[in-house]
Amino acid sequence: MRKRLNKLQWDSALFVLLGFVPGIVVPQASPASNESEMDREFRAAMAAEDRGDVERAEALLSKLHSAHPGIFAVDESLGLLFAAGGDVSRALPLLEAAARAQPSSDAAHANLGAALYRLHRVQPALNEFEQAVRINPRNFSARQSLGRLWMESHRPDEAAKAFQAALQLQPEDSDLELDCITALLAADRLPEAERMLSTFEDAGQSARAQSLLGEADEKAGKFQSAAKHFAHAVELEPSEENAWQLSLEFLRHWTFDAAVTELEAASAKFPDSKRIRLGLGAAFFGASQYPQAISVFADLLEAEPNNAIYAELLGISCNARMQTSSPRCGVLVAYAQSHPADAKAATYAASLLLTQNDDTQSVDLARRLLASALAADPNLPEAQFQMAVIMQDGLNWEASIPYLERAVKLKPDFAQAHYRLARAYWRMGRRQDGAAQMELQKKFASQEQDDLDRRLRQVTTIAVEVH
Repeated sequence: MRKRLNKLQWDSALFVLLGFVPGIVVPQASPASNESEMDREFRAAMAAEDRGDVERAEALLSKLHSAHPGIFAVDESLGLLFAAGGDVSRALPLLEAAARAQPSSDAAHANLGAALYRLHRVQPALNEFEQAVRINPRNFSARQSLGRLWMESHRPDEAAKAFQAALQLQPEDSDLELDCITALLAADRLPEAERMLSTFEDAGQSARAQSLLGEADEKAGKFQSAAKHFAHAVELEPSEENAWQLSLEFLRHWTFDAAVTELEAASAKFPDSKRIRLGLGAAFFGASQYPQAISVFADLLEAEPNNAIYAELLGISCNARMQTSSPRCGVLVAYAQSHPADAKAATYAASLLLTQNDDTQSVDLARRLLASALAADPNLPEAQFQMAVIMQDGLNWEASIPYLERAVKLKPDFAQAHYRLARAYWRMGRRQDGAAQMELQKKFASQEQDDLDRRLRQVTTIAVEVH
């Protein structure tokens, strides 16, 4: 379930202005003359802030804070001023002091929670918002913020509870209603989400409602209806998010031609979207358009030369069945050379070199890559197999046997490894062992199509999950 609640859409609105009464800044031990002066300075600071003179407001409040530390309204006002200017680190100790000074203030706890959230301290932020709600169950902003923080913490059940409580305070808030539906779907509470969607006003004209209807239908197994809702969302709001959700629906159900069409258009419109490019590569691969898939994954890897996921996808594509040589696969080889600990990439690169080149330089490079792969992961059957291939191509049949025996032990249905092992046994005069391996090769050869489907699922799954 994706996150629909972008924190940038709401974290700047978390802070609650308290509407301080200037008189509360006065310490009990202050003389009346000082009280009047503090009162005037605080009023002047608030007036400066109201007219947009932030520097004047900050100067006055900082002066008050230095002269009279520990005053709730001053600490809270100065903390909020720093937070509004993006200096949350300076705001935090002030807001903490304010919450200690007035522990019964729900707004003070909510403001402290907002500051903690801005500093990526999610659990302490949750604690403060929960305290705010305990103090004042009718604090709408705190309940709404609590729901969104629970969503970011991957606790959709708790988020739904918070949103439902907030909806009781503001039942006409359509955005909040959609937030609640999002949480219910994420929590797999499909019937509740469907009931809310069925009564949502103007759902036919809301892109987000259409997308949620698509998500609900997807969960209910109504795949054609889901695709229609996602497509309608794109029509209403042709955003990157909606284009991705429609494409994702096609990818999930291996409707690759439709996915290619949608993702090519989206890639042209949103050229900086990595997930759109990733999805396009997966769609090309699923449609057996391997050169196009290679080009996409090579571009992604060149843009992020340390990305192991892109390297794996490029490796799978470069080694696809019936794939002719592509110069873009050189990006994979370069990556493997600079990342010797990435056993999968090294094995894919070595397989590519052995399949498409027979010169000594390529074989030597493949051997080095496989040695690195086996050092990093000796339990990778494909690496064991490719090293055996090098041995057999050099007519070193006996040396290939341990690698192949290890490969079939790690992957018993490895048909090609059984075949190679049978040939090695025969060469060494072990005819009975060779015959047994050939029987196993025949048994598992029919699973080659399953292996292709497995690779297709692997590519599609990566594209679906990495976004």
